[in-house]
Amino acid sequence: MGEALYLEDSYARECLAAVASACGREVVLDRTVFYPRGGGQPSDTGKLIASSGAEFRVVNVVRKDGLITHELDREAQFSPGESVKCVLDWERRYRLMRMHTAAHVLGAAMYHELGVLITGNQLEEGRARFDFSLESFDRAKFEDAVRKANEALSGGAELKVYSLPREEAMKIPGVVKLANALPPSITILRIVEIPGVDIQADGGTHVRSLREVGRIEILKLENKGKDNRRIYFSLSG
Repeated sequence: MGEALYLEDSYARECLAAVASACGREVVLDRTVFYPRGGGQPSDTGKLIASSGAEFRVVNVVRKDGLITHELDREAQFSPGESVKCVLDWERRYRLMRMHTAAHVLGAAMYHELGVLITGNQLEEGRARFDFSLESFDRAKFEDAVRKANEALSGGAELKVYSLPREEAMKIPGVVKLANALPPSITILRIVEIPGVDIQADGGTHVRSLREVGRIEILKLENKGKDNRRIYFSLSG
């Protein structure tokens, strides 16, 4: 699938790579810093710089047929083995990293305070959305979960990222907080742990410390029908 450098270092902003294949506007590389869309996290954007110096905008990144595929703003004539430079839109990536880590902290607070699993989520640069199943719609309970999450954020814990065999990981209470996640084909799970706050299987990008996140603020709460609730939140600071 190509070496996914973002799994080892979310702070890597650029890298050199070799073209594995290219067709029209789609390019597959032997390694990349670009995160492909998935798990509610948008793909990274940025640019590819060819060996000739020509620059192409990376407008979308997806997993396609098991490969991380970079979609460019226009067709490019790359040859297999050609060297290119990957450069992220770093400010955008960093905002998404902060939002993703905040989502883990809030998801953990909701799990512990309300006993709910997230049934849908979507991260954006300026806000995030959680969908979840909950019988009663009590704003005070949501606000209390957000307060607990902000208390955790203020603690400034350092994140830990490591891998565990699926069987071992699934013994950890709450390791999966997104309903219907983790297909059986995944045998080794990447674990993101926030000591004393949260531990769960996750393939996205995160900040190193909760000190970097800021404070969670509720934007809107919605009742989407029977047992279906939604919360929108943003970050300040």
